[in-house]
Amino acid sequence: MPSSPGTLPGVPLTPLDHELLDAARTTLLRHYKPFWHMVSAAIRGRDGRIWTGIHLGATVGRMQVCAEAVALGRAILEGDGTVATAVALRHPKSHEASQDIAVVPPCGACREMFMDLDPDAEVIVPGQDGLMRVAVKVLLPLPYQR
Repeated sequence: MPSSPGTLPGVPLTPLDHELLDAARTTLLRHYKPFWHMVSAAIRGRDGRIWTGIHLGATVGRMQVCAEAVALGRAILEGDGTVATAVALRHPKSHEASQDIAVVPPCGACREMFMDLDPDAEVIVPGQDGLMRVAVKVLLPLPYQR
């Protein structure tokens, strides 16, 4: 799909992507706890299996763990450790105008983590015309080099 200036080059979602979104939504709704478990993630490994994770909040902010890291840890420990596609969903806070659960792009640390462990990974993100799947390399064009 060609992109215009200021837009991400991405592709439309497939039925497998919607299955991934459903897995993340189910996890978030099952485990949501305000300020503690506000984000969920789902990762599809290259073998087709799905691994989910939930944000681990902490009183000390730097001790928090992203949902993507939890899901990736499960994929490594219980699966093949690959990432074909990943997605994260955020539950709204009670005071926010929109009460819709929304797809959110991975933070910089999670982008680096995906690049380290599977540089060919793709991520579902919100785009100008709706949700789309993009290469993590597009989200992190200049990754840290060891």
